[in-house]
Amino acid sequence: MTGFDKVFEGLKVVELASVLAGPAVGMFFAELGAQVLKVENKATQGDVTRAWKLPKEDPKKPWSAYFHAVNWNKTYLPLDLKTPAECQQVLQHIADADIVISNFKSGSAAQFGLDYDSLKLRFPQLIYASITAYGQHKPKPGFDVAIQAETGWIYMNGEAAGAPVKMPVALIDLLAAHQLKEGILVALLQRQRSGRGCHVTTSLFDASIASLANQASNWLNLQHVPQKMGSQHPNIAPYGDTFTTKDGKSLILATGTQKHFEQLCKCLALPAIIEDPRFVTNALRLQNRDMLIQKLAHAFSQWTAEELLSRFEKAQVPVSPIRDLSEVFELPQAQALVLVETLPDGSQSQRVRTAVFQKVDTM
Repeated sequence: MTGFDKVFEGLKVVELASVLAGPAVGMFFAELGAQVLKVENKATQGDVTRAWKLPKEDPKKPWSAYFHAVNWNKTYLPLDLKTPAECQQVLQHIADADIVISNFKSGSAAQFGLDYDSLKLRFPQLIYASITAYGQHKPKPGFDVAIQAETGWIYMNGEAAGAPVKMPVALIDLLAAHQLKEGILVALLQRQRSGRGCHVTTSLFDASIASLANQASNWLNLQHVPQKMGSQHPNIAPYGDTFTTKDGKSLILATGTQKHFEQLCKCLALPAIIEDPRFVTNALRLQNRDMLIQKLAHAFSQWTAEELLSRFEKAQVPVSPIRDLSEVFELPQAQALVLVETLPDGSQSQRVRTAVFQKVDTM
């Protein structure tokens, strides 16, 4: 529970979107109390992710685990927009809707009279939110992995000696979804003041570039092209380095400050490293990273993971075990973020919340 679970009660959202980014926006509003109607193309068996199944999934069921990820507490409307009567049903729902979420291919929305220009005169309070791959005026189709490749993510991701790799989730879709959520919230505030809706849009490409953060600024200010470094950090050492303990567990460092580094060395019984002229500053540790990692690796191998994690926690040193998802969802904090839904066949589906902020002050 966020404390805002009913904040959008009474808000109506029509979702004309599929795959991940658009539906993630719809689920955000569903989690917070809005009525979300998901229109799916019945001529193509609905949202394409219904068929994106792992080999272990039942091929006869009309949904996949992937589909469940961002489709919780929605009302599904299987319609064929090419049928005038069914397209009219969508327009009837839009007539009293607050928000339309769209990720139509270029030109397709206008074909059905479901683009913003067609709707704004009839429904001036409507907020029309759209996601494209490359922007409103570039019709090229695009999926997450293609955008990751084009915007630098894949080039700089992977082990130094290995091939470049994509992120293990469709991260750009999720980043674009967050951008569109923010745009819709601003549009709702503006509508409260002006009484008028608007068209708010974002693209996968823009969301990807906007999220490059320090990697972008390293290039823009220093012309430094980030290279594959595994999980290591280009600006901090040791950070992102992985070590194996005496009992074969993997721990990863996130020592972002000088104090963290000093406490790390004390926990590992390596006080001499703190004063070693090769490692006394972050800049020197970056220059001598390989030598430092060798010394730390030997020290980690002398302790069990439980011993080290206990010491690090007491000293407030950010070091974490590397868990797989079965281990992650054994954690009570992770379990608290799971949403359950009963499906038409009586079985239950699960997914994680997308709205995880909390209201603390209840005054």
